[in-house]
Amino acid sequence: MAPLDGLRVLDLTMWRPGPYATQLLAQLGADVIKVEPPGGEPMRMFRDHFDVLNRNKRSVVLDLKSADGRAELARLAADAEVVVEGFRPGVADRLGAGHEALRALNPRLVYCSISGYGADGPLADVPGHDINYRAYAAALPPDAVSPEADDLPLADMAAATMAAFAITAAVLAARATGIGDRIDLGMADVLAHWTGTVPAATRSSGAGPVPGYGVYPTRDGRKITLGVVSEERLWAATCRALGIEEHAGVPFAERLGRIAELDGAVSAAVAKLTRDEAVERLTAAGAPVAPLLSHAEMLALDHFAHRKVQEEGPVRTTVHPPVKGGAAPEADEHRGETWRLTG
Repeated sequence: MAPLDGLRVLDLTMWRPGPYATQLLAQLGADVIKVEPPGGEPMRMFRDHFDVLNRNKRSVVLDLKSADGRAELARLAADAEVVVEGFRPGVADRLGAGHEALRALNPRLVYCSISGYGADGPLADVPGHDINYRAYAAALPPDAVSPEADDLPLADMAAATMAAFAITAAVLAARATGIGDRIDLGMADVLAHWTGTVPAATRSSGAGPVPGYGVYPTRDGRKITLGVVSEERLWAATCRALGIEEHAGVPFAERLGRIAELDGAVSAAVAKLTRDEAVERLTAAGAPVAPLLSHAEMLALDHFAHRKVQEEGPVRTTVHPPVKGGAAPEADEHRGETWRLTG
């Protein structure tokens, strides 16, 4: 039995944020029925990406512009615990899939809307995607450049994870009270909240916030990262591994006043080593180091393979483990099916 066994989720979302949110729920055992438009979700054209975001779900194709499609949606929603939609504000209402219409059928329903800027406010009707939300939320540096196709879509993934958390919390309340809820989640809101927890940027120094914290090029044209903050032992370990023992005993308060000098010493020492040499030395010394990996290197890393991150997801539990394996459904593969029986 997985932690969310018996949770019935109706997924009306497409592309990335909503599907990843519901995939997280499915990985924990939720019964997720994915509702796709005629022809299937457009992201099926990118099958390698689609499959990762839609494992352990079932699929039905419904035309929500037709009376029959809306009737079938209502039938499914009447017995669901959760509905997730990612339309622009107002679109779900026009399709008969808005929170007021569906919660009138099922007062216990938790209805989650994921949109760029939320359901109301001055930006509510402004179209956008990940880079726009990051820009509004001050989650791009002033010297930002256009992202590559394989850059991590921070707003999308952050909002999806927050949605899964909010849905689970709301379901707990709905089960206890018999009254559902409407979750209005703006992707830009999540990043703005995150950004608000860190100090405002002032100027770029070329070094990290403290010596030994940042990205450092190596002799072979690669890069490593170091994560020293206030810990005296980590700073000392880093200095010993890099052959700059003369700086090992500098206390944190003093290091803050000598950032450019000390970080320069770290950078110069790292630049004399290859990436693998630097990682080996620093790891052996107990320093907080990690290589800057490519996508392919990450997938091949023994640590993530050991923890089965790609196969079993990021959440690990002992008593009620997540669902293992699983495949993405074909479009309309589960037509005519209803919710799974539990208990």
